[in-house]
Amino acid sequence: MTDRRPDPVLIAGAGPVGLVMALELARYGVKVRIVDPMTARATTSRAVAIWPRTLELLDRAGGDLSAELIAGGNKVIAAHMLADGKSLARVPLAEIESPYPFVLMLPQSETERILLHHLEARGVRPELATALADFTPDEDGVTATLRRADGREETAHFSALIGCDGAHSPVRHRLGLAFAGETLGSDWAQGDFHLAGMPFPVDEFATCLHRDGPAVLFPLAPGRYRVIIGLGPSTAPAAPPPPDMAGFQALLDRRGPGGITLTEPLWTTSFRINERQVESYRVGRVFLAGDAAHVHSPAGGQGMNTGMQDAVNLAWKLALVLRGRATSPLLLDSYDPERRAVGAEVIATSGRLIRLGTLGNPLARQLRNIVMPFVLGLAPVRHALAGELTEIAIHYADSPLNGASWGAGPRAGMRSAPLAGEVPYGAGDTPRFTLRLGAGVAPPPDDLPGALIDPVMRANPVPGGIELVRPDGYLALAVAEGEWEPVAAYLRRLGPAEN
Repeated sequence: MTDRRPDPVLIAGAGPVGLVMALELARYGVKVRIVDPMTARATTSRAVAIWPRTLELLDRAGGDLSAELIAGGNKVIAAHMLADGKSLARVPLAEIESPYPFVLMLPQSETERILLHHLEARGVRPELATALADFTPDEDGVTATLRRADGREETAHFSALIGCDGAHSPVRHRLGLAFAGETLGSDWAQGDFHLAGMPFPVDEFATCLHRDGPAVLFPLAPGRYRVIIGLGPSTAPAAPPPPDMAGFQALLDRRGPGGITLTEPLWTTSFRINERQVESYRVGRVFLAGDAAHVHSPAGGQGMNTGMQDAVNLAWKLALVLRGRATSPLLLDSYDPERRAVGAEVIATSGRLIRLGTLGNPLARQLRNIVMPFVLGLAPVRHALAGELTEIAIHYADSPLNGASWGAGPRAGMRSAPLAGEVPYGAGDTPRFTLRLGAGVAPPPDDLPGALIDPVMRANPVPGGIELVRPDGYLALAVAEGEWEPVAAYLRRLGPAEN
């Protein structure tokens, strides 16, 4: 099969989502340009949590990317929950089935530095001080005008445009897409501090519930924590400035477990929670990802991760199409329903957690504090919550890419975790599907379309089963031994059948 090499893809926004998008496309052999109007990278921490599913997906990029991120961060293995200074529950994250059974605490500035290093190793350097001034979509992509900080302009054609340009996305505005949702009527503050007297180990984070509002403490390193505190309802037009260190200390004294002393502020800010989602993640060859497509509370640390997983989802599909290895419109059509459903669920889950933590009714708070220890004491509930937090529970149950599901085994659209010692699905320079064969299952017939299949087949823990796994590690279909025609039909539906 001969690959096509079309015009480059233009990525607007060089934050973590744009960097992952560029890295994924570049390693799959797609030429990219990535632009951002910022003149220099921010050095503040901002997003600090990288969840296990994100680490699993970044592991596909090779070059020990996940290992390098882990080496610079702090592994957190449990979530501790308190109410009015008293322990309610402890949710262990180490019970999840993942090579990365923890949440990695790492400042966004460090995450971006490491991603940038790996991107530049593939010959791609973001063009800073360069804004996307305008674009005109067409059937084969977009014609875009780029404007440098000194006023110079360049117009060029690109095979696709991906807006990773934040909550105020110029790409989204230019498309005229609604960003439906609401701004919650409460103020919040967060900051990074050096502190002493934390009663929990550095590998646990704590959520402290209180009648005045919650306080959340994420350990970035020994003696260094991210502190997020609810300031209460507000009708002012904008969030007030964050409290000074004495203000943070007073709030923490009132709501926290006690004995904690803030010693030095490193960075503080205030914010209001927006819960919004774009009506469509795709218009022709223009796509939206990350905060350009969805925003929600930062308290759960899901935003950056959801955006980076948007990038992984789109990149392998776009690479197959642009390289001419797949022709079905299903691939690009699937990006919006798959990722919009995930974004909606993340918004709903984070919203439920925020509302649960900010109950105003005293009886409702009392009931919550009574019920929560019992409910979280149930192993299935703990596992479900850990799966939601760590994002390993994300799946695509209603994806248009789903094929058949067989028996009582995994269903199409579910995550397929590689077995210990296996290379991650989707690794390498070409996105390929992987066949997993149960013990005793005969190899595929010679006439099976093989252009999209990894030549290395893997063991399937389901006896007698045949599974086809997508390049992003989700199950495409599952059939019984000998049922090769559904596999062949699935592959023919996606693209060219030649080997």
